[in-house]
Amino acid sequence: MAENKPDKPTAKKADGEAAALAKIAAMPEPYRAIGERLHALIMDSAPALQPTTWYGMPAYAKDGKVICFFRADEYMTFGLTEKANLTLEDGATHQLRESSWFLTALDDATEAKLSSIVRKAAS
Repeated sequence: MAENKPDKPTAKKADGEAAALAKIAAMPEPYRAIGERLHALIMDSAPALQPTTWYGMPAYAKDGKVICFFRADEYMTFGLTEKANLTLEDGATHQLRESSWFLTALDDATEAKLSSIVRKAAS
């Protein structure tokens, strides 16, 4: 009788998402609510990204390489890694690029901007 084993990529994504959600759940308010919204925004904007943890922070990877992350300290910080697509619309890259942002709240305009950043970073 064949044993039903979970698909490894699916199981790994579920494990990574559970770990990321546990880190978000452990954040103090108001950062927990912001983290939950960021997680949903990232997953909606770039569904191919795999949730994981990276240096103890919720993070999102593509092909095993972390693209973006966030953490709660004095502020909520959202950041991109060097693995993110940082090419500009004109095809150029610059040595100095925006790679992290501090958040104190999320409004519609900020969510739209972050969604655009995530889509570009994951492309």
